[in-house]
Amino acid sequence: MRLVIAKDKLNGLNFLDWFCNLRIVFKQEQKLYVIEEFVPYEPTPNASRADKDAYEKNLDDMLDIGCLMLATITPELQKQHKDMIAYDMI
Repeated sequence: MRLVIAKDKLNGLNFLDWFCNLRIVFKQEQKLYVIEEFVPYEPTPNASRADKDAYEKNLDDMLDIGCLMLATITPELQKQHKDMIAYDMI
């Protein structure tokens, strides 16, 4: 599925097509939430293991999706967005 978004890089003029394809791929990978929801707060030290694990998964997914998004945009746009998380890139 990732080949769908790799073939047509975002160049600034094709945002809607690029974004539509991103959403399809992320939905299939069950990671659409990364670009639709705010970054959760880090759990407190006394939080449950489940809360800490969920937070870590979210961070891993954010990194994965952010890198994928950067790989599918032009070098000029990469320079502008390289220090952003996926949610903020959109």
